[in-house]
Amino acid sequence: MRGPYGFEINDSCSTCELKRNGFFCQATSSELTDLSAVASPAVYPAGAFLFLEKQSARGVYILCQGEVKLSISSKEGKRMILRIAKPGEILGLSAALSGNAYESTAETLHPCQATFILREHFLHYIAQHAEAYQNMVRQLTAEYHSAHEQLRTVGLSASAPERLAKLILEWSLDGQQTRTGTKIRMSLTHEEIAECIGVTRETVTRTLTEFKNRHLLTLNGSSWMIPNRSALESLVSA
Repeated sequence: MRGPYGFEINDSCSTCELKRNGFFCQATSSELTDLSAVASPAVYPAGAFLFLEKQSARGVYILCQGEVKLSISSKEGKRMILRIAKPGEILGLSAALSGNAYESTAETLHPCQATFILREHFLHYIAQHAEAYQNMVRQLTAEYHSAHEQLRTVGLSASAPERLAKLILEWSLDGQQTRTGTKIRMSLTHEEIAECIGVTRETVTRTLTEFKNRHLLTLNGSSWMIPNRSALESLVSA
């Protein structure tokens, strides 16, 4: 069924055609049937908040389509974007398991489809399906690794060009390889990129212009091209 924003809405996990290498997507048919019984799929516009930092954890969201940015904020209103969640990921996992408040804010970057599962239903589901624990450990491990890389980039990188180069190289791992280089789709504004690496928006704009002038990066709207990956890697000291 086609819904808002042109999405093909998937009402049931067991019949979903958007199979991802994600948390539940590789489950058996019986597991997916049980999951569908407690899952509530919905479509969200760009800029919608799935949950807020320090909010009591009501449950988890499985991201089916679109991208979601996860961020934390200080009392003074300063924000840092931790990472961009991709389809197949489950959001709010750690808080749902621990019973603590959500550690971050989840906001849609574009129109998204996500499936919500109440915490008590989620805990009952994983208690009934031991195979789910392996996937949970895999995602929690990935989040742990991502947090360490974020700290390494922001805390140990000496300069803004090095921080930005690291971030772009990380994004390029999911990029499209072409004859002219690695193509990536940029969905963040300069302000949001700055919030990823702990610098100002002006610094990001200036550094991107420098990368462009040095032929390290080609910018065409939201389409970016890395023509020479090794040249960009040379800016990263560690």
